[in-house]
Amino acid sequence: MLGGTGVISAACARRFASEGFDVTVLTRGRTTLRPLPEGVRRLTADVHDDASMRAALGDETFDAVVNFVGYVPADITADVARYAGRTGQYVFVSTGSVYARPVPDLPVTESSARRAGNFDYPAQKLRCEEELERAFRYEGFPATIVRAAHVYDETVFPTLAGWTVIDRWRRGKPAVVHGDGTSLWNLTHASDFAAGLAGVVARRAAVGESVHITSDEPLTWDGIHHCLARAAGVEPRIVHRSSSDIGREIAWMGTVLQEDFRHSMIYDNSKIKRLVPGFSAQVPFERGAREILRWFDADPSRQQVDAELDAAFDRLAGDCDG
Repeated sequence: MLGGTGVISAACARRFASEGFDVTVLTRGRTTLRPLPEGVRRLTADVHDDASMRAALGDETFDAVVNFVGYVPADITADVARYAGRTGQYVFVSTGSVYARPVPDLPVTESSARRAGNFDYPAQKLRCEEELERAFRYEGFPATIVRAAHVYDETVFPTLAGWTVIDRWRRGKPAVVHGDGTSLWNLTHASDFAAGLAGVVARRAAVGESVHITSDEPLTWDGIHHCLARAAGVEPRIVHRSSSDIGREIAWMGTVLQEDFRHSMIYDNSKIKRLVPGFSAQVPFERGAREILRWFDADPSRQQVDAELDAAFDRLAGDCDG
């Protein structure tokens, strides 16, 4: 595993270990928020430093290599050279954001159109996918592309405003939600993604394929906020503003909303269920929201309010009562 302490990769490390995989995790060794399970072998190196990677890996071979941290095509080019002939499967964790917005037909399947738009994150991930597809088609590199959608665990709020939303509600202030709050979205608990990925790695049936792993639960953005409010024990106050209005106040948020979040996204999970018989997401967001609030409420130091975002929400809300 390249990466093993992030939201997705940590859950996968736990799942792989619980299924009896012989797991090696390679990280820079800087994060302790999500500790690795007992029995996992730890290597320390910088994936962007070829000398440190050679020193850490030596001439070892692996049944599978899973890259959670690849972001630009150069990362993929380096990995193809590094692992060619040394692994039976190379899995690149990409993103559902590579699918074109607005989606011409729902639900999204793996053959749906892909387009980067003006959002750099999916643009880079899409270029990585293209480099990996080239390596599979012309060099026989055993590549698999797995697309995560919006994955969370107890340490992460699946809203762009994070804890600031809960803090505002607990102070009687409204949260701002883009559009009219009814566009459809997908949230997937990290443990569910990990279960699907473990099956992909164990079976190797997806070499040369791409597959997304998401939940089957359709949620509206208002519904997501209501789940969080119930978990926080507050009455949700919501003000709706257009993505462009929000972007004028909060530039970075406007890009994400207009290029991604404002578009309805529902996924067809038939392919992952065919590749991994018995797979089905098990954690509804109502339960996931309770996990999030328990984690944040357990330690006040985790409850970080973004003062600039809070002020921007005040300006966006104006005199509205919510």
